[in-house]
Amino acid sequence: MPTNLPPSYYKAEERFRSASNPTDKVSHLEEMLSLIPKHKGTDHLRADLRKKLSKLKDAARSKKGVKRHVSAYHIDKEGAGQIAVIGPPNVGKSTLINTVSNATPEVSPAPFTTWGPTPGMMSIENIQVQLIDTPPLSDEYIDPELLNLIRRVDLILIMIDLQADPVGQLNYVLDTLQENRIAPLHLKGELDEEGYILYIPCLIMVNKYDGKEYEEHYQIFRELKDQSCPTLPVSTKTGYNLETFKQAVFDRLGVIRVYSQPPGKEPDLNAPFVISKGATVAEFAAKVHKDFEENLKSARIWGKSADFDGQMVSRDHILADEDVVELQT
Repeated sequence: MPTNLPPSYYKAEERFRSASNPTDKVSHLEEMLSLIPKHKGTDHLRADLRKKLSKLKDAARSKKGVKRHVSAYHIDKEGAGQIAVIGPPNVGKSTLINTVSNATPEVSPAPFTTWGPTPGMMSIENIQVQLIDTPPLSDEYIDPELLNLIRRVDLILIMIDLQADPVGQLNYVLDTLQENRIAPLHLKGELDEEGYILYIPCLIMVNKYDGKEYEEHYQIFRELKDQSCPTLPVSTKTGYNLETFKQAVFDRLGVIRVYSQPPGKEPDLNAPFVISKGATVAEFAAKVHKDFEENLKSARIWGKSADFDGQMVSRDHILADEDVVELQT
């Protein structure tokens, strides 16, 4: 019998496979279990995952009380998505984090100012996402823990300098990632895959587009680069395209915002539930409360996925961004 697993399950499975920390593995396994549809075709899979989860929890309990070093690169995920900002030295990563988030990394024209990861929260309308400033990638040394951090995130922002060989910088970053079995999602199917490669959504930010005089530079860069690379010109100096950048981040996270409306009341439009794109009413109900998922009969929908306001839909109805849902139990 087919399992009919949702796309969000496979994304959680990728995060589980790339996780090196037992706590992260437990978290991703629990997420995988919550995303598996409950029917006979998934009984064996759910049993296997529960057994694996039990073993991981037992192992974690046996180590409890033992002092161990916690890596600075182990950063708990917060908000609607975790995003690593990576790139060569002096491309403006720390300035970006300073400008669009609540973090305050040290900013300096000197290279290698950032020695460790610095997380901060960035607002995108009514949700928050987590940006992480990272040490620059260089031939001298790349901390393996930085690579592990990159493997765990939901989105990679590659930042390059339009005024300093942007094509060479981009190729260097992509080559470095691929040498470590990491690749941007847009390259899936284009690489000679020998062994496992982890594909992660990616956005290339072309920084230092500081005025219209750099338009020709940017167009030359676009002609020379791999055309499939998703790029956006920005300026952390002037603020050019930083609001567009926020929307681009949201689009590539693969999530939607859904609002819960209690019967007879108005929805709170300042507190959306963030779920994977393509999620169903049943998956949304599980996010609200496990009791809703178990007892859900139908739902009423207002928004882009509804044919008309207040449409009655089934558990399998696929939701759209900013839908309002009234659960019927």
